Amino acid sequence: MYLVAIAWGYVVLMMAVAEATAPNGTVLGAVFTFLLYGALPLSIVLYILGTPSRRRLRIAQERAPAASDAPLQPDGGDHAAGDTVAPERKEP
Repeated sequence: MYLVAIAWGYVVLMMAVAEATAPNGTVLGAVFTFLLYGALPLSIVLYILGTPSRRRLRIAQERAPAASDAPLQPDGGDHAAGDTVAPERKEP
């Protein structure tokens, strides 16, 4: 999947370079060529193709045991947490 995306990005990049270096081309036209022919369609296609893996990941996280079953430790250790706030010192 990523090989096709990289290849498409390369093709669109070369189109943008050709647009920028053409006698009648502009850099603004090259930017719009890259965005509208490359970045936007590629992001949409990759989002759609990544949907099954995101769904599988979400289902796996829902089936995993909840973290609320175990008692919460502030530092993740098995010992009591230390004093997290320094005591107030009185000025002499």
